[in-house]
Amino acid sequence: MLLNRTVRWRALDTPGLEHCHITGNGRDIRVRGVIIGPDYGLAYRLKLDDTGLLRTAKLERTDGVTLELFADGAGNWSDDRADPLSALRGCIDLDISATPLTNSLPIWRSDWQDNVPQRFAMAWVDIATMTVQRSEQLYTRLDPTHFRFQSADFDRTIALDDDHLVTTYPDLFERAD
Repeated sequence: MLLNRTVRWRALDTPGLEHCHITGNGRDIRVRGVIIGPDYGLAYRLKLDDTGLLRTAKLERTDGVTLELFADGAGNWSDDRADPLSALRGCIDLDISATPLTNSLPIWRSDWQDNVPQRFAMAWVDIATMTVQRSEQLYTRLDPTHFRFQSADFDRTIALDDDHLVTTYPDLFERAD
């Protein structure tokens, strides 16, 4: 994927703003973002390989709490001490609770047909606690710019631009750029 783009989102459910830059050069994809939330600041960096599989994630809140994750692209994860995270076995993508950017990860790397759902096991990061857990999620492409996203009892139809970046995430985020 070739991409060199800056995107901003505003939170709709709480005060907040995100600024993120995505660079895809055909060899890898790198994302750097900063989120200002109602009671936290967060910087994050993601590195994906040339097939769109997440390899590293580093998240750091302004209070100094950090979370660093490593993935092999085959569903095996470890932390910054190289300790395996067995609860995440089989997860391929990352979902950071405070950003719509990570909704793009499974969309970028998958082939899609309209109205054919695809299930993903995600490593879901809760920014409030800086913990990660497994989350089963379902994405269904409704048309080239709309996807239905479902997880547990959560269900939204998100709108995307031509680069498959969220423009509208009802009740949670909207593009600010």
